[in-house]
This record gives sequence, C-alpha cells and structure tokens, in this order.
Amino acid sequence: MRAAVVAAVEAGELAVTPPAEVTVERPRVKEHGDYATSVALQLAKPAARHPREVAELLAARLRAVEGVAEVEVAGPGFLNIRLAQASLGSVAVQVLAAGAAYGTNDAAAGQKVNLEFVSANPTGPIHIGHVRWAAVGDALGRLLEASGAAVTREFYVNDAGVQIDRFAASLLAAARSEPTPEEGYGGAYVAEWALRVLDREPDLLEQPDEQALERFRTLGLQVALEEIRGSLAGFGVEFDVWFSELSLKGSGAVERALDRLREQGHVFEQDGAVWLRTTDFGDDKDRVLVKSDGSGTYFLSDAAYYVDKRERGFDRCIYMLGADHHGYVGRLKALAACAGDDPAQSLEVLIGQLVNVLKAGEPIRLSKRAGTMVTLEDLLELTGPDAARYTLARSSTDSTLDLDVDLVTRQSSDNPVFYVQYAATRAASVLRNAADMGIDEPDPASVDLSLLAHPRETELLLALAEFPQVVATAAELREPHRVARYLEEKVAKAAQRFWDDCQVLPKGDEEVAATTAPRLLLWRATRIVLENGLRLLGVTAPERM
Repeated sequence: MRAAVVAAVEAGELAVTPPAEVTVERPRVKEHGDYATSVALQLAKPAARHPREVAELLAARLRAVEGVAEVEVAGPGFLNIRLAQASLGSVAVQVLAAGAAYGTNDAAAGQKVNLEFVSANPTGPIHIGHVRWAAVGDALGRLLEASGAAVTREFYVNDAGVQIDRFAASLLAAARSEPTPEEGYGGAYVAEWALRVLDREPDLLEQPDEQALERFRTLGLQVALEEIRGSLAGFGVEFDVWFSELSLKGSGAVERALDRLREQGHVFEQDGAVWLRTTDFGDDKDRVLVKSDGSGTYFLSDAAYYVDKRERGFDRCIYMLGADHHGYVGRLKALAACAGDDPAQSLEVLIGQLVNVLKAGEPIRLSKRAGTMVTLEDLLELTGPDAARYTLARSSTDSTLDLDVDLVTRQSSDNPVFYVQYAATRAASVLRNAADMGIDEPDPASVDLSLLAHPRETELLLALAEFPQVVATAAELREPHRVARYLEEKVAKAAQRFWDDCQVLPKGDEEVAATTAPRLLLWRATRIVLENGLRLLGVTAPERM
C-alpha cells in the first residue's frame, strides 16, 4: 500500500510526503474485502484533494498489482481490497518457506537492550508477586529478539542492605532452633535453607556469633540464589546476567556514577549531604545520594546501576517493576536525564499489577513452605508451567489478574491455553494421519493454491498473514498479550472452523481429492504459526495431548 502512495507521489499525482507507515487492517465485515485502509482520508488534506479523488488514483495503482483481485472505493474515501485466491494461498507457502523465522522482523536490529525483570530480594522463594513478570518479561525478551534486538536478560540481586542482615540473622536463629528475630524472616523455608548452609559448613555453629553471622550471610545468599535460579529454570526462564548490588562498590561503579552526575552539573551539597537535583527533570523532589553520615542511599545504588548499564553499552534499559514501585518511574527518568541521556531513548519503566491465585473461586493466600505467600513452586504444582506462563502472559499487565487454577487446568475449549495447544495438536494429528495413509507431504511449488477458495480457508489464510504484524506490534508496545489473544481469537478459532467445514483426508474408499494437497499445506502452515507464537510466550506446542 505504501508503495502505491510512493509511486503516486513520484508520478506527480500527489503532492505530499509519503507517510513512514500505512495502516492496513482486516475489515470487521467480510463483504468489505480482505483488507481495508483509510490512507486516502489521511492524505487528502495535505494533498489539497478530495478524499475520494485520492482514493480513486490509489485504487487504480493497486488494481495493477499482481495478486490483487479487486479494489473498491467506499464511503468518504476508504479502500477495500480483495486478493486473488491464488495470491492469498501463497501465504501458506511463505509460512512454510520461513518456518521458525516466520513472524520475525528487523525493526529493532542493531539495538542492544538490557531487560531487567523479577529481581526479587534473595531472602525467600520466588512468590506469586514475582511470577507475572517472570512470564511477561521472558516473553518480551523473545519478542524483542524476534524484532532483531540483542537482548540481555538481567536479574538484579539486592544483596546489600538491612534486609540481608535480617535474613542472615533469621538463618542463624533457625539453625540454633531459636525464635525468629524481630522483623526477621519466618516460614519453613528458612529452616530448610539454614540446614543447607550447615551442610556446607558443619562447624558453623561453633564459630563466634559475628563470624557465624557473616558466614550465614554469604552462604545463605548462595543457597537463596540457587533456589531462585532453580525455580525460574523450572518455569522456563533463564537470565544472562545475575548482577550483584554489592559489586557496584567493589567495581568503582558508585564513584564513576557520582563523577558523571557531577560533570553534568546536577549534584549539589546541602546540610552535609550530597544531593541530585532531579527536580530539574520533573521529579517531585530532589534525591539524596550520600547522607550526612557518609553512607550511600538506595538511590545512589540505583544511579550507579543505571550508569553501569549504559557503560556496558546498552542503548535501552528496560526496568520491569511491581505495582508498588510506581513512584520509581519519575525518579528513574529524571536520573537518566541527570546523567546526560534522553530518557525517551535510553530508559523504559514498565509497571505490572498484582496476581491473585484462585481455586474453587477462593483466593489462595498461604504456602505450606513459605508461610505467608504463594510460591512459584506452589503455582507450578497446581497448574504446570505451560498453563501458568500462558495465563500470566495473555492479559495486559496494566490490570490485576485473577488466575483461576480450576480453569487453566481444565481440558476444554473455555480454557485458552488448552484451546490454542489443542489447535496445534490437531494440525500435527492431521499431518501425521496423512503420512500414515501414505499421502506424501506436498511440494508447495506443485500445489494449485487457487483451490484454497472455501471461506474457511480464506479466513485461516488471512489470520496467518497477520502474524508478522502482530509480533512487530507486540514488541513495539511491550505487550506480549497481543500474541496470545491473536493465537486464540484468530488462528485457533479459524483453524477450528476450517476443521469443521473442510475435509482434508479421504474417508473409507474415497480417492485423494484435488483439495487434499493444498489443505495439507494450510495445516502445516497453521502448525508453524501456532508453534512460533507459543514459543514467543515460552509455551510448548505439543504433538499430542
């Protein structure tokens, strides 16, 4: 469509600057054709022409394009486009040719992205508050990679500060069978982890208190991170970098960040403390970097961490934070600006809302092991990784999610993950049955694609053709749920209707029909799109269910 606009401009028919992109959509009313666009209405005013006049000259160019069967000018200047059936059938061939690469694009090629998500305090198991970002963050990383970006998945380990002191004290108390310290950590897991520390250093309780506490801090962090890594790996989430907060001081990153912020002219001293004037860039108040007693603040660590990411060469730093971190958005953007960056280019902060886990309609609030939270292991025991990941990724993170265990484990069409996976399984089954009947997989080059003329075939082909744009949009908007909804509402639904109305394989003594080969191609293409889409969500596409 954009090529037609550019050609009209170059021919002197339109005196406008061609838009960078032209939106082409599937019309809701199928009688309006396969695709529709309102580009003529958008160009009419800058071209000083009537919209229908612009539409007519674009329609004339589109009608000359191979594969376009009909172009209608409708209403005030809409263009309704219908493709030739053989051209539409070629979508299946394109899918087959691209295979696992179908749906990818290069919109983010050359961009180096640091994607930080989960980053749970290493003082307990991964719980439901972290799990949503584990699913969505990993899916987003896959989408960005599908758009050509080089993505580094990073887990920021908060291994400094008061919470680690309390954690170490809690482990030591548990090892001694003493009560949990005030503001310490309880739950059966603390006793478990304390025993694992003692397995590594059996004589630890014989050491002086201060020395024992330090060893429980060091070894307890190791145990905690092993647990967290293992839990996330069981969920299909792997990180490239586990970044230690403590390492910021040892590496000189804190000093380098302070130097950079001073060079930019936004650091000042007041009341014996060192401040960053973040109000210069819209923050609601200036932030203390170094307190009057000489100790650094959490915000100083935030500053050092951001500057360190940029020094490591990342063009864009994406932070995925929980609902209770909404106040961080303004201060992080102001921090980036104080460091001399354009926050709109170098930094993004995504906020996700909470998840409630329901069973029999009632919230599950406690874990046998953690005591006060539902852990990732609890969730996986109830649902399995596929159901959990798909359900967590299929809804916008802007709203609170109720994850109904009974629904997501039900093997019926009202369970979205089962519905999509079953469509993938059905496609595999059709292809397997064809092979069992001795029907060879057809060569796309020799298949008459014009035979894919049934309305259900057209519907499915148009759905498959949308996949690359769905992937590109989901990546650009940071919304993996668009892929899940597309798989459910477009591909799986169209595949079900295709199955209901279009016989593929012969029954009984029937001969192999002329439509068998093109329909097998269509099922193969459908399987590929379902596999590719589910892979972006970190979910399997089973061969059998």
